[in-house]
Amino acid sequence: MTLASIAVGGAVGSVLRYLIQEQCIQWWGTKFPFGTLLVNAVGSLLIGVLSIVLIERWVVADEIRIALFVGLLGGFTTFSAFSLETLYLIQQGSFLSATANIALNILLCIGACFLGMNLARSL
Repeated sequence: MTLASIAVGGAVGSVLRYLIQEQCIQWWGTKFPFGTLLVNAVGSLLIGVLSIVLIERWVVADEIRIALFVGLLGGFTTFSAFSLETLYLIQQGSFLSATANIALNILLCIGACFLGMNLARSL
């Protein structure tokens, strides 16, 4: 049952990632990977919130936590896409955009996780 939960969560997370990335392309184009940045930041915020709520606050079955953390958020966040898009920016000679992508993903995502944990603790 655990593998099925991970698979379902992963499918949902992957579809959500795709929809968000496509919407970001509609809004801002393809010059910068805003969709990946947004997905990584939102995923970091959610894992921050869920780590407090589902580990410190509520007692939930391991299967639910695994489905959400490994499945949903694992399918949703996009470190591999971030790596590929950054490499493409470097190969295109867009060193400033590549550097901005690295810095923003790291700073925004760690900050979002921190914010999520603090939001969950304050509730």
